[in-house]
Amino acid sequence: MAAVTPNNLPPLNKATFWAIIHQEISDEVVNALLAYYLGYRFDGDRQRWELGEVESSWAQEYPEPPNFIENRPPTVKLTRSIPPENKQLLKEQLDFTGYKIGEFTPRHTRRATAVNWLLSYMAIHKLPLH
Repeated sequence: MAAVTPNNLPPLNKATFWAIIHQEISDEVVNALLAYYLGYRFDGDRQRWELGEVESSWAQEYPEPPNFIENRPPTVKLTRSIPPENKQLLKEQLDFTGYKIGEFTPRHTRRATAVNWLLSYMAIHKLPLH
């Protein structure tokens, strides 16, 4: 994963979240968004990940940002890290009713989890949703 900054990531807004859900944003960008907001920072000079802003349980388990879309365990960890009061933000803030039976795969579910985690991040940090 290349170094990511807010300047080369899409904004946290409804359009971005719907694009994630509808698979209009690449897995790489979704992973980069999650890694960035989890606190991962790449030091290009030293060619390594800096973990100073990453919560300790994430840093210990994942010294490099995981691929959330392809791997179930980090997505389960994301789900568990969402506070109970934020578990329904996808539904409450985006009116997302879920995928239709037969039309979704684990990849779809992991993308929805990514959006819900990002919405929770925004709620915790009191960032407005546009």
